[in-house]
Amino acid sequence: MSTLTLVLTAVGSVLLLLFFVMYARLHAFIALMIVAIGAGIFSGMPLEKITQTMQNGMGGTLGFLSIVVALGAMFGKILHETGALDQIAVRLLKSFGEKRANYALGIAGLVCALPLFFDVAVVLLIGVVFAVARRTGGNVVKMAIPLFAGVAGAAAFLLPGPTPMLLADQMNADFGWMILIGLCAAIPGMLLAGPIFGNFISRYVTLELPKDFDEPSLGQSKMPSFGFSLALVLLPLVLVGCKTIGARFVEPDSQLFNILEFIGHPFIAILVACLVAIYGLAIRRGMSKEKVMEVCSAAIQPAGIILLVTGAGGVFKQVLVDSGVGPALGNALIGAGMPIAVACFILAGAVRVIQGSATVACLTAVGLVLPVISELGYSGAQMAALSVCIAGGSIILSHVNDSGFWLYGKFTGATEGQTLKTWSLMETILGTTGAVVGMIFFAFL
Repeated sequence: MSTLTLVLTAVGSVLLLLFFVMYARLHAFIALMIVAIGAGIFSGMPLEKITQTMQNGMGGTLGFLSIVVALGAMFGKILHETGALDQIAVRLLKSFGEKRANYALGIAGLVCALPLFFDVAVVLLIGVVFAVARRTGGNVVKMAIPLFAGVAGAAAFLLPGPTPMLLADQMNADFGWMILIGLCAAIPGMLLAGPIFGNFISRYVTLELPKDFDEPSLGQSKMPSFGFSLALVLLPLVLVGCKTIGARFVEPDSQLFNILEFIGHPFIAILVACLVAIYGLAIRRGMSKEKVMEVCSAAIQPAGIILLVTGAGGVFKQVLVDSGVGPALGNALIGAGMPIAVACFILAGAVRVIQGSATVACLTAVGLVLPVISELGYSGAQMAALSVCIAGGSIILSHVNDSGFWLYGKFTGATEGQTLKTWSLMETILGTTGAVVGMIFFAFL
C-alpha cells in the first residue's frame, strides 16, 4: 500500500472510532474491535493475519496489565477501607494546605512513579487522589490531573523509567546528561500540565468521587498511623526500586541478582504489598476475613471493564503497527528536510497519534532517525537531548487508541469527551514542554 493510503486509513480509523464512542455511543470495547478490523482490511492486511494480530494485541496488552490492575485494585481498596489513604491525604493537606494539595499530588506522582510502569503507578496512587478530593470537597479533576502529569512525566523523561532507559540505550545517549535533561523536562512539564492546567480545566470539567468511595470501614481509633500508611504505599515502589537500582551493583546472573529481579517485578511487588495490607493491616486491626473477601471482590469488578477496554485498545494499536503505517509515515517525515530535533519530536508524535503506544512510538522514531543521525557524529549529550525530544513526542495527543486514555477515563469516571479535554490536553502540554526543553539543550550543546 502507498504511504498516502496507509496514512489516510489511520486517520479515517481514528475519526471513525471517535464517532462511534462519542456520538453513536457504542461501547468502547465493541467500537475498538470494529475499527481495528476495518483498519486491517483497508490497509491491505490478509484476512487471516488480521485475526492473529487482534489476538496478539489483546494478549500483549493484557498479559502484563491484567495482573497489575487486579492486584492493584485490591491493594488500593484495602488501603482505603482501613483508612490508610485518608491518613496520607490528611498529612498532605496539613503540609501543603488545601489550596496547594494539587502540587503535592503532582510531586508525589513524579517521585513515586520513578521505578514503575505508568499503569502500575496509576493503579497504586489513584486512591490518594480520591482521598484528598473527599477531604477537600473538591473536583476530582483538579487533583487527578496533577497526579497523572507527575506519573506521565516520570514515565516519559526520568531514568530509571523503562521508556527513557530504553531510549537512552538505543540512542547511545550519555546517561548523566539524560538524567539532567530529563529532570529539566519533567519538572516544568509536570508543573504546567499538572497543577496549573488542572486548576484551569477544573473550572470547565467536573468529575465526582466514585460512588463506592465512601468513608473508610474501620473507625478512627483503628486507623493506622501516617508512617505505617505511607510505608505500605511505598512498599511496592521500594521493592521495584531495589531491583532497578540494586541490580546495577550486583553481578549479573548471580543468585542475588535473580532474587532482586524476582522480588522487584511488579507482579511480585504488588502481590507482597497486597498480602501485607490484608494480613498486616486489615485483619490485624479487626477487619473480618469475610469483610476482606467482600472488599477484594468489590475492587475486582470494575477492573474487568478497564481491562477489556484497554485490551481492545491494544488490538487497535497492534493492527496499526502491523499494517506498516508507522514506518511509512516516518520515511515521509525524515525526507522532508526539517531540523533533526523537530523531526524527532514530530515523528514520534505522529506515530503516537496513529498507533497509541508511547513505547512503540519511541522505538519506531529511533529506528527511523538513528540511521540518519549516526552519520553526523553527535555527542552523547546531544543524543540525550534528541532522546528527550522523542520522548516528548511519544506522549502527545493521547486519544482512544492509547491504554492510558482508557485507564484515566475508567478510574476517574470521565466520559470520552471529558477525557479528551483533560487527559489528552495534559499529555500534550507535558510532551511539548519536555520536547522544547530537549530542543533548547540540543541547540546549545
